[in-house]
Amino acid sequence: MDILIALADDEALFRRGMRLILDDYPGLKVIIEAENGQHLLDNIRASDELPDVLLLDLKMPVMGGIEAAEIIRREFPSILIVVISSHFSKAFIINMIEIGASAYLGKNTAPDEVVETIRMVREKGFYYNTEVMGIIRENIMSPISSKANREQTIDITNREKEVLQLICEECTTQEIADRLFISVRTVDGHRNNLLSKLGCRNTAGLVVYALQNGLVNLK
Repeated sequence: MDILIALADDEALFRRGMRLILDDYPGLKVIIEAENGQHLLDNIRASDELPDVLLLDLKMPVMGGIEAAEIIRREFPSILIVVISSHFSKAFIINMIEIGASAYLGKNTAPDEVVETIRMVREKGFYYNTEVMGIIRENIMSPISSKANREQTIDITNREKEVLQLICEECTTQEIADRLFISVRTVDGHRNNLLSKLGCRNTAGLVVYALQNGLVNLK
């Protein structure tokens, strides 16, 4: 089954180039193009099928990517957001991850990495490259979230901790099930429990929360 993609960027040349690149890869299908956030929302609301992954620029006229992402996270939480922006700073990256972005790439990213990110995000719920993960780790030293230490009052079972650890190690649902000798449905249940208990919006939020609060041990 194809991964359905929406693409929002105010530069027509970039949109055209990105679509040509994605069309060369099997299993990817661009179903929505938009020149700004409002155009994107209008297209998604009018579409018969929702995209699986959204490639989103940040700086756009009428409505920028930040505002659009906040609305999409509320109205269409199943859409996985991959930011592709020329603004590759710590402030932008951390802000978008807090909003719920599943990945963050610079516009100078190689096409193969963009495609790999799309596929990994669709499969695992998030994908942070080495540079972005480094920024997340640095942020742990001065947490941006008021949730810090809240895990001390939250009852997380040992099994949920095992699932969370494997999620942060970028294991797929099937891989987690195989390693813990449980069913995929059970893994999904533990993930949903973690999302509820920790107040996170998506898998990417679980990863950031776990790292910020020392719930997992990553080498």
